[in-house]
Amino acid sequence: MSGHSKWSTIKRKKGALDAKRSKIFSRIVKEIQIAVKEGGAEPDGNPRLRLAIQNAKGVNMPKDNIERAINKADKEGENIQEVTFEGYGPKGIAIFIECLTDNNQRTVSIIRSIFNKRGGNLGTNGSLSFLFERKGTFTVKKGKWDPDEFQLEIIDAGVEECELEGDVFMITTAMEDFGSVQKKLDEMGVEIENANLQRIPNDTKVLDVEAAQKVLKIIEDFEDVDDVQNVYHNLEVTEELMAAMEE
Repeated sequence: MSGHSKWSTIKRKKGALDAKRSKIFSRIVKEIQIAVKEGGAEPDGNPRLRLAIQNAKGVNMPKDNIERAINKADKEGENIQEVTFEGYGPKGIAIFIECLTDNNQRTVSIIRSIFNKRGGNLGTNGSLSFLFERKGTFTVKKGKWDPDEFQLEIIDAGVEECELEGDVFMITTAMEDFGSVQKKLDEMGVEIENANLQRIPNDTKVLDVEAAQKVLKIIEDFEDVDDVQNVYHNLEVTEELMAAMEE
């Protein structure tokens, strides 16, 4: 199993146990707002909004909440901007952070403070771009599908990797094939639990469990920040680390 798939699985399991539902909803509302700001309030003509709505349904956000977020987006979305941060955590682990914020100065201050507190350092934008590649990822419920039949059905849409993890398929695509794979899954009538464009590390670093847990702590600190949407890293999630996390 690849490192990013392991990490996605861990976050999914962890989320099922301690789901900070209000924070998840808040992040999706921001994504809806920025999507409406970019491409309008009609999902049919706005792929980013369609994806945000799909992810909202995947975490059981009530329909009224989704509609309210779209209706309020024209007014509140104007103040939200996308910003990214790049830096190194403990033991030189690369960390890439995506944010949606209405106050860039506040967000910079919080992100820098966490890096400093946890023994890392904030770098300049673009300094880590070579370490990560944009990929499309889908978490799809297995349902009635036979794994082999499912992979044969979707392979021509541009799928690079498809792995069965428990009761879901973890699918990876090239960034340019994201839309075609999403369309194919819709045509197949499968239930998409989550879909995103992610930053996948080209190479990962293995650390001993104690050092790796320090890295996971700084990642959790970043994920707890309201302005943070996604945190990516190049830590290899080993079997030993997974076992330690489940203790």
